[in-house]
Amino acid sequence: MAQLEWSEDALLGLDRLRLTHNLPADTRARIEASAAPLARFPRLGPELRVLPDTGELRFLIGPWPWLVIVYLYFEAEDRVVVVSTEDGRAATATITEHR
Repeated sequence: MAQLEWSEDALLGLDRLRLTHNLPADTRARIEASAAPLARFPRLGPELRVLPDTGELRFLIGPWPWLVIVYLYFEAEDRVVVVSTEDGRAATATITEHR
């Protein structure tokens, strides 16, 4: 089973979405539940690209149909890192690079 982690950028983005979108108090729990299957199935989401010497950049949708959870899968380390949470409807949605 892969280790599931959240980057600081992903958590800050989630806090920003809670404020700007007036999301419910249990938003973090809902998003964590949507991402939880990644520990067992780290390639669950479609691949965006493979980053040389880094990992596979992938995404999931949920818990709302507009919320995009972007993550990196590091196969050699059996580790998944959520790097961004985005409103997929927004023109300003971006994918942050993992550093």
